[in-house]
Amino acid sequence: MTASSPVAPDARPARPGARAWIALAILCFVYVLNFLDRQLLSILAKPIQDDMGLADSQLGLLGGLYFAAFYCILAIPVGWLADRTNRVRVLAIACALWSAATAACGLSTNFGQLAVSRMAVGVGEAGGVPPSYAIISDYFPSGTRGMALALFNLGPPIGSALGVAFGASIAANYSWRDAFIWVGVAGVVTALVVWFGIREPKKGGLDVAPAAEPVAEPVPTAETVAAPRAGFVATLSMFFANSTLRGISLACGATQFVTYALLGFAVLFLMREKGMTLEQVALWYALVVGICVSLGMLISGRLIDMFAKRSKTAYAWIPAIGLIIAVPFYAGFVWAPTWQMSLAFLTVPMALNYFYLSPSITLVQETVRPDQRVMSGALLLLVMNLIGLGLGPTYLGFASDFFGANGFPDNSLQIALYTLIAFYGLAIAMFLGMVGKIRRQTAQEAAR
Repeated sequence: MTASSPVAPDARPARPGARAWIALAILCFVYVLNFLDRQLLSILAKPIQDDMGLADSQLGLLGGLYFAAFYCILAIPVGWLADRTNRVRVLAIACALWSAATAACGLSTNFGQLAVSRMAVGVGEAGGVPPSYAIISDYFPSGTRGMALALFNLGPPIGSALGVAFGASIAANYSWRDAFIWVGVAGVVTALVVWFGIREPKKGGLDVAPAAEPVAEPVPTAETVAAPRAGFVATLSMFFANSTLRGISLACGATQFVTYALLGFAVLFLMREKGMTLEQVALWYALVVGICVSLGMLISGRLIDMFAKRSKTAYAWIPAIGLIIAVPFYAGFVWAPTWQMSLAFLTVPMALNYFYLSPSITLVQETVRPDQRVMSGALLLLVMNLIGLGLGPTYLGFASDFFGANGFPDNSLQIALYTLIAFYGLAIAMFLGMVGKIRRQTAQEAAR
């Protein structure tokens, strides 16, 4: 396994200073906007569907394959570029691009225009998350990265919750188009904050801490001249040749197949088949997403920082246990006869479905060299998002149309959602398989 330089055994670990926490706060807000922009389509699916006459399969393509194809594939060259240049500048430009494209979604008048705008959002968001992973890893030392990345990963639940609350409220009182436009404008302003508010940290500056004095925070530099620069092909080969990195990416993809399919159609399901209104969605669904997913991120990050020190198998068994517990509650969410009961059941899987994310990201960031972190994070996103984001919503939309045309016109989404239980089983099996794989690889390294 290609590992980043470990902290010397007798060294006192570096502690993140004020600049690190400010950078983390800004990066988390950018991720909030990133996910808010991404999820607005699913949150406002019902009014968009009513306005444009779109089928469930078209919504699935817009939120899944069309977006993911650009988002995932372009993340690789963008990650390689960020590893070799200034990651903060790459992030700021990307934020401005996806925000402008989000505003363009609100100006679309037909399916074709909306599809092109969604693809442009994917192009911009390709430069969002991987640079942030690496920036955080160079502001926070090993032993604190799990919690730091967990805090950063509050972006999706907060973004989803704000998207539900504000997007649904604006759509209910004005128009779904206004929601896209205002969120896009906010993102362009945030891009300026990133450009001027975050300083580029030294790459790998916290991977070896000096023994004499603790480091209060990384010393930011415009770029580290002497730092190694990993080649594109070398990093690509390293990632997919490593069985642990390859396996954890596939397990994440199987999990995201469920999570993105659910996120893509939960609001439409609750409104169309359970009778919720936009005003009820703006309050109650927003609370469920914001609170429960946030708890899942924080708890899993804390568990990783506690148990990964004892055994790296924690990176796999923590997500597996979370998914096992989530399955019966997910089935209850789909089955429940009222939206109130559905939301009550949904609280548990909304938290436990995300036990995979912080462990997986932390494992990748601590496995590779500092100059390979952005691209490795991008490769992780490539695999799991092509499978999860690209195929999950797309599959569920087509499944719903299929069941609607074959005997279930009034509850087609409910039947389609039941089929996701099989994908839960696949994800659980893959994470359990990773436990043995990590144990064997750790033993091999210890024997060298």
